[in-house]
Amino acid sequence: MQHMGGLAMSQNHDNDTDQNILTKPKSQARRAPLYKVLLLNDDYTPMEFVVAVLERFFGMSHAQAFDIMLTVHKKGVAVVGVFSHEIAETKVAQVMDFARRHQHPLQCTMEKE
Repeated sequence: MQHMGGLAMSQNHDNDTDQNILTKPKSQARRAPLYKVLLLNDDYTPMEFVVAVLERFFGMSHAQAFDIMLTVHKKGVAVVGVFSHEIAETKVAQVMDFARRHQHPLQCTMEKE
C-alpha cells in the first residue's frame, strides 16, 4: 500500500508538470493580437448619426455613445472598442457600409493594439 501511495504521489507530481506545460501554450493562445476600432471626425456626419452607430454596432447606451461622439468631435478620433481581428474587421465594414448607405463620410478604421 505504501508503495502505491508513493507511486500515486509521483503521478500527481507528473500531472502538475503536465498541467504547467499545457498552461503555457493556452496562455500564449490567449495573447492573440487585439485591434482597436476607431471612429474619425469629419465636418459632415451629424453627431446624432455617430451616436446611433455607436449604439447599434457597439452596444453602447445613449449616454456612453454621446460621450464617445463628443470625444471624436473634440479630439478627432476615439477608440470605440477592442476586438479580435475578425470582429474588428466586421465592425469596421458594418459601420462603413451603414454610413455610405446613409450618405455620410464617416470613417471607421482599425489598428493593432
